[in-house]
Amino acid sequence: MTKASVNDFRRTLEAKRKELLAGGSDRQEILIENAAEEFDRLQQQLNREVAIRNLDRESKLLKEVQSAITRMEEDTFGICLRCEEAIPEKRLKALPWAAYCVPCQETIEHQRASGELADDEPGSVELAAA
Repeated sequence: MTKASVNDFRRTLEAKRKELLAGGSDRQEILIENAAEEFDRLQQQLNREVAIRNLDRESKLLKEVQSAITRMEEDTFGICLRCEEAIPEKRLKALPWAAYCVPCQETIEHQRASGELADDEPGSVELAAA
């Protein structure tokens, strides 16, 4: 991968990181308000649950983005963390924070679905965010 390509990916990752850090619309939904009507209370609870899930997903994605930036600094960006082969540039263009090549990512997702791998294993938000 050329230095120019890496710099392009770095700019993309930094922009995504900034976007994730600035995002806070879901945080407002988490605030607890007292609603007089039962329906309103149920709706607020649902809104809070959705907001919490979104914040959790964004937090995981932020960790993936920061990890990719760290891999750039360590000159390991674009190398699959599992098989240590180069991640195709086409995949990185689609998902710059990808830590795994597609075959390894699919294996991880299969293992996660079968319960062999915990959800907090690195790469957990890659396919969901794509």
